[in-house]
Amino acid sequence: MKKTLLFALLIAAVSACAQTAPPAPTAPPANPLSMGEKVFYSVVSHNVVAGAEKMPEENYSFQPTPDVRTFGQLVGHIADANNMFCGIVLGEPRSTTSIEKTKTTKADLVQALNDAVTHCNKAYDGMTDQQAVEIVKFFGRDAPKLTVLTVNTAHTDEHYGNMVTYLRMKGIVPPSSEQRQPAPPPAAGAPKK
Repeated sequence: MKKTLLFALLIAAVSACAQTAPPAPTAPPANPLSMGEKVFYSVVSHNVVAGAEKMPEENYSFQPTPDVRTFGQLVGHIADANNMFCGIVLGEPRSTTSIEKTKTTKADLVQALNDAVTHCNKAYDGMTDQQAVEIVKFFGRDAPKLTVLTVNTAHTDEHYGNMVTYLRMKGIVPPSSEQRQPAPPPAAGAPKK
């Protein structure tokens, strides 16, 4: 009797599993190429803005060697480049204003960088994969819009690497490393988790 009941339950379980429909395939996200670039830019631009905000005002004139930009000039350069690259994608005339050469205070440079990121967010947010392949002039050559945005993201990330070095030289943990800080050891007598 026990064997018959066990066999019946086994048959019922196998039948139930066989009748369970496989999960429906999920639809791919709309515009996966442009969405992927937007996500990467949002991470990079967040780090750059946070790095600019973390550096104290007195270190905006910091220049590790005479042949490189000061920290402030680096922030201005990133803002200028963001405005240029995203202006190309948005079809805007090139700006002749140089933030790197005209702004010197932390407040002005951080504001200009935030404005440039907001400007770029319009280009990234409005991009579809269909628009991503539209051709624009980029340094005298034809290039897809997505390529211009990819260069902007890479350029911003490249200079974030410079910012990290400047911040570390001043004893400041860069934004991208903040989450990776080890948790402090528990206080003596505190229960371990």
